[in-house]
Amino acid sequence: MHSSAVFLIEFGAIILGLGLLGRMAGRLKFSPIPLYLLAGLAFGEGGLLPLGASEEFVAIGAEIGVILLLLMLGLEYTATDLVTNLKTQYPAGLVDGALNALPGAAMAFLLGWGPVAAVVLAGVTWISSSGVIAKVLGDLGRLGNRETPVVLSILVLEDLAMAVYLPIVTALLAGAGLAAGSATLAIALGVAGLVLFVAVRYGRLISRFVSSDDPEKLLLVVLGLTLLVAGIAQQLQVSAAVGAFLVGIALSGEVAEGAHHLLSPLRDLFAAVFFVFFGLHTDPASIPPVLLPALALAVVTAGTKIATGYWAARRNGISPKGAWRAGGTLVARGEFSIVIAGLAVSAGIEPSLGPLATAYVLILVVVGPLTARYTEPVAGWVIARRGGRDGGPGPELERLPVAGPEPVRHES
Repeated sequence: MHSSAVFLIEFGAIILGLGLLGRMAGRLKFSPIPLYLLAGLAFGEGGLLPLGASEEFVAIGAEIGVILLLLMLGLEYTATDLVTNLKTQYPAGLVDGALNALPGAAMAFLLGWGPVAAVVLAGVTWISSSGVIAKVLGDLGRLGNRETPVVLSILVLEDLAMAVYLPIVTALLAGAGLAAGSATLAIALGVAGLVLFVAVRYGRLISRFVSSDDPEKLLLVVLGLTLLVAGIAQQLQVSAAVGAFLVGIALSGEVAEGAHHLLSPLRDLFAAVFFVFFGLHTDPASIPPVLLPALALAVVTAGTKIATGYWAARRNGISPKGAWRAGGTLVARGEFSIVIAGLAVSAGIEPSLGPLATAYVLILVVVGPLTARYTEPVAGWVIARRGGRDGGPGPELERLPVAGPEPVRHES
């Protein structure tokens, strides 16, 4: 059979399968990410039906998926949002990083993987899944709750931290020395700072330049600009994902709204391809040996995320019930953890890191929605059994006033 025909058959089967898996996940009301990862495991090396002709195209689609994920996250926030969050919520960001990155680093050292793998695994356990959390908040009807802005602020700080973290990881994985690594980080910080400054001062002019009443022209300009900047960023050894994130931040207002609407289907398509691609490069037989460490890491970091959300919410005057809900909501890991692990897998740093990250994400992407729903009632039951009292108003009184500020846009 002609190679192009094989490619079309394989890639068509992948897309059709992803659509059916997404529909199944929607009916079961949970994230499709674990199903996409399992599909990749089934079609990768050691799987049921390894791919051949379409693997190279899937790899390119996966790279575009990462770029679109970061672009869409950048579109969620304005530069003003980021600056405000840095000024008011940075203590929560520091606590979040310390409590959730250290367990990953410690596990890497316990497994004897070395410092570079420790930095990577720290990122895997640190970053929550914005997409899964946004969907959970919508499904549970909590977008108007008083604790929700605290949750979103932590997610914003995590997203912004990636602009610093990813260049560091990229330099380490490339084996760059101290001087080269410092130069890469300096360039990344300089570019990020410059983009934030330009976005705050001249964001309207940039948005006006990109703006178009024709959806087709708007889509082409935004997508083309994003891929161009991502490519330049990668050429400078910064990170294509960071470049895309900064483009999203620079756009605001109606342009950001329009681009978000137009690019959402493309993001969903290529993000799904990315998760499949990650699974393709993970041998299913390599997961059982790392299942126990992944489970231990999931238990520990689920607890540290709950503690992070509880502390941050209480610091902002939220009642204990709302604070428990905030903590439980932050548990899910997903797209970013896989993005970070994918960098290490591509660099060939540690063969077992990819399987461990896959198992870890599979566990927490399923457990996350459950902790979001049940952490508060379980905590209340435990406190009541111990003779304490979980003070604060009930859920119906824990909502923002109708005339209050809308929470930051977050869509799955």
